[in-house]
Amino acid sequence: MDPLSLYARHGGDSHAGHDTATPTVTPAAAAAAGTDGHSHGSSGGEGGHMMSVFQTSMATSLFSEKWTPTTAGAYAGTCIFLIVLAIIFRALLAAKAWQEQRWLDKELNRRFIVVNGKAPLAQNLSENSLAKTAVLTENGLDENVMVVKRHTSFRRPWRLTVDPLRAVIDTVIAAVGYLLMLAVMTMNVGFFLSILGGTFLGSLLVGRYISSSDH
Repeated sequence: MDPLSLYARHGGDSHAGHDTATPTVTPAAAAAAGTDGHSHGSSGGEGGHMMSVFQTSMATSLFSEKWTPTTAGAYAGTCIFLIVLAIIFRALLAAKAWQEQRWLDKELNRRFIVVNGKAPLAQNLSENSLAKTAVLTENGLDENVMVVKRHTSFRRPWRLTVDPLRAVIDTVIAAVGYLLMLAVMTMNVGFFLSILGGTFLGSLLVGRYISSSDH
């Protein structure tokens, strides 16, 4: 075989293989490919992360993918549910504060029996640092009275009739609070406004019973 022909044949095959393995890519095509790749990566990232901006999509899942409103009526019903849930949350806080006050009053108003040989109640009050004598003047008459300050900083004992119930109430309050937090985390404007509206109505109804430490 002629060496020149062999060289031409080998070179042609090499160039053909080179063209097939590495096709020519224009800058415009590279830019387009880079844009598409970045776009796909971004969409995949958004699918795996929580929303960071408010959105008004009606088809927003709440607590589960099966709970995804697809109609205006279903979306309105979900918003009403969140309003009621927020009201229940405020009512639970009020109920806990009211129950804590009842438990405290019961602790402070326990009856004691004076045992023979023990100091009577009057002597206990006079020796108590929280009890002070004073003079009460009414209609020109003076009367010696004993002023007793209510003591609320004592250590309350653990009681089977109180502490388990307190734990149950705290657990229910935490559960409802976390559900409301998950609803807010959807970043749905309608859900967010519904929770605010329920909080307003709940505070309007029972806010006066909630202690400042429970807010």
